Amino acid sequence: MKRSSNITVYRFPERVELLPLPRWQPVGENFTLRCQVAGGTPRDRLFVVLLRGEEELSRQPAPGEPAEVEVTVPVLAGRDDHLANFSCRTDLDLRPQGLRLFQNVSAPRQLRTFALPMTTPHLVVPRFLEVGTTSSVNCTLDGLFPASEVQVQLALGHQTLNSTVESHGNTITATATASVGQEGTQEVVCNMTLGSDSREARENLTIYSFQGPILNLSEPSAPEGTAVIVTCLAGPRVQVTLEGLPAAAPGQPAQFQLNATERDDRRIFFCNASLEMDGNILQRNSSVQLRVLYGPKIDQAKCPQRLTWKDKTIHVLQCQARGNPDPQLRCFQESSGVEVPIGIPFLVGLNYSGTYSCKAASSRGTHTLIVVMNVRAQNSRAVTIVLGVLVVLGVVTIVAALLCVFSVQKRSDIYRVNQGSTWLPLTSKQPEVVTSGEDPS
Repeated sequence: MKRSSNITVYRFPERVELLPLPRWQPVGENFTLRCQVAGGTPRDRLFVVLLRGEEELSRQPAPGEPAEVEVTVPVLAGRDDHLANFSCRTDLDLRPQGLRLFQNVSAPRQLRTFALPMTTPHLVVPRFLEVGTTSSVNCTLDGLFPASEVQVQLALGHQTLNSTVESHGNTITATATASVGQEGTQEVVCNMTLGSDSREARENLTIYSFQGPILNLSEPSAPEGTAVIVTCLAGPRVQVTLEGLPAAAPGQPAQFQLNATERDDRRIFFCNASLEMDGNILQRNSSVQLRVLYGPKIDQAKCPQRLTWKDKTIHVLQCQARGNPDPQLRCFQESSGVEVPIGIPFLVGLNYSGTYSCKAASSRGTHTLIVVMNVRAQNSRAVTIVLGVLVVLGVVTIVAALLCVFSVQKRSDIYRVNQGSTWLPLTSKQPEVVTSGEDPS
């Protein structure tokens, strides 16, 4: 009697490996997962599974002989695939033979996806920048993913600028400070790199030198009558205009001469400088003040020479003097040498009558003006007459009022004067009642 049985020979795969993924994968484009399997039998029970995390993307039977084979599957990259882990697994299913399912899994590999718009960055650069100054440079790009992975570089010519990068959602903004040291035109470059791609923007920056205007006085503090030369100058290619008078040509100074007078003291001179840059006019202004030194002068219009005041009244002696340097003004009575205050209220007495010498003095000289002050006594007789008239008028008014009251009350009642009082109270006498048939007399 013969007996037979089936013997299943199996062997696990010797190697299961997911080949390396792209370093960066653009969103919206396909990439290929490749899994290599070496060995493993029986082949008809061996399957290759490609995974995203725990999700099965593909399940295929292992083809061919138990030599090394490669199983591939295309995958469309999305933003959700960024930093996702991919792997492959072999399933040797011997459950129909009464055994179990044997699995071998490869080491996972992480995918990095990115999205970079086709638009160029928005680069904001000043059109002109003066030598020795600084200015801010800004570069912005929207629609980036992941924005935190963007690498930004700002450069001025061959100089890399130290930039500050800020991320707001899908927008990146880089800011840097540009400083320049020599004239000319330089290019500002903004480069944003994400993944395996980059975007770049370029703008020209014109660097210029604008010297001046420099406004000078040959004598900043000139004595009266001195010749003063006013000069305004600036750098090359700069046109200056002094007090409305332009220079002969750009780069040439403008000047004029004057004889300093009192009216020129504190006079301000103005100079304008203009520089033409690529059809644009840049302008600057400068000013300087002239001081003229002249002797003191008392303004007669503001210092009356004759004053008439009343005794025991308060007045202010108004008197002003001008000059450079500012003079000191004092007024003294010629007979007694008594000084009266200027610009301050004071009580006038009869002894203030007289002639006063008001003198303004400074290092440039003196100026004197004579002021006559006449103080009149108060008229006491006139005051007494006025007071007497007021008293008489008061008495007449009171008497008239009393007569009017008596006249009115007499028609309705009988009154008597209370003799024991100094004022005039009026008391009423009760009328007698007259009955019919009686004589009221």
